[in-house]
Amino acid sequence: MKILLANPNTSQAVTDRIAAVARAAASPGTTIQAVTAAVGAPYIATRAEAVIGARAVLELFAEHADGADAAVVAAFGDPGLGAARELLSIPVVGMAEAAMLTACMLGRRFAIITFSPTLGPWYQEIVDYNGLTSRCSGVHCLDEAFADVVHVAEEKSAQLAALCTRAVAAGAEVCILGGAPLAGLAFGIAQRVAVPLVDGVAAAVRQAETLAALRPRRPVAGSFRRPDAKAMTGLSAPLARLFGGTG
Repeated sequence: MKILLANPNTSQAVTDRIAAVARAAASPGTTIQAVTAAVGAPYIATRAEAVIGARAVLELFAEHADGADAAVVAAFGDPGLGAARELLSIPVVGMAEAAMLTACMLGRRFAIITFSPTLGPWYQEIVDYNGLTSRCSGVHCLDEAFADVVHVAEEKSAQLAALCTRAVAAGAEVCILGGAPLAGLAFGIAQRVAVPLVDGVAAAVRQAETLAALRPRRPVAGSFRRPDAKAMTGLSAPLARLFGGTG
C-alpha cells in the first residue's frame, strides 16, 4: 500500500517530522511518500493562509497521487480536504478529522491542545464543520512565544503536557495534540497525562490504510461526487488534468 502525505506548509523540516511519525505508525508494507508545498506559509495558522494551503494541497495531489492508494492532507486544519475528495478517486483523509474521529472512539469528550492562540478560532471552526461541537470540551492554546516552529514540540513539551492536564480537569476524556509541528509529541508525553492522547498524523495514516483496504465505491451523488469537467484557465498542467480528467 502507498499513502501520499501532502504538507501544504512550505517547511521541509515539518514534512520530515510528519513523515517520520507516519512511517512509525504505518503497517508493515505501507510506503509513505511525503511532499511539501512550493508556495505559501511555513506553517498555516490563519484562515487566509489555509486558503493558500488548500490550493497547494490540490497541486501536490495532482502532481503526485498517481499510484497512491490513499492520500492525507498533512496539516491539522485540513485545508483543501473537501475539494480533494471531489477530485481524487482514492480516499483522502485529513489530520484534524482523523484525530477527532479517533478521539471519539476513546472517550465521550475530547480537547484540542495546540501551541499558538492564533490557531484557536480556526480549529474551533474545524470542530464545528465536522459536526463535533458537542463532543469537544474546548480548544486550548499555549500563549507563549517559541523560538522555532519546527522544534516547538520539544521546546514546549512540559507546558503542553500541563495544558493537557488542565483540559482534563475541565472535562476532556481524550486530548488531541493539534498542529503538524506537534507530530510525535503525543507519544513523548503520554505518561504525563491521565487520559489518552491522539497524534493527528498517526491517526490519519491508520485511517487512510483502513479506507484504502475497504475499497469504497466512488460516490456518484452527495457531497463528494466528482464535479462536471469544465475548461480551467491558468492552472498548472497536472492540476488542469485533475479537474478535467478522471482524477
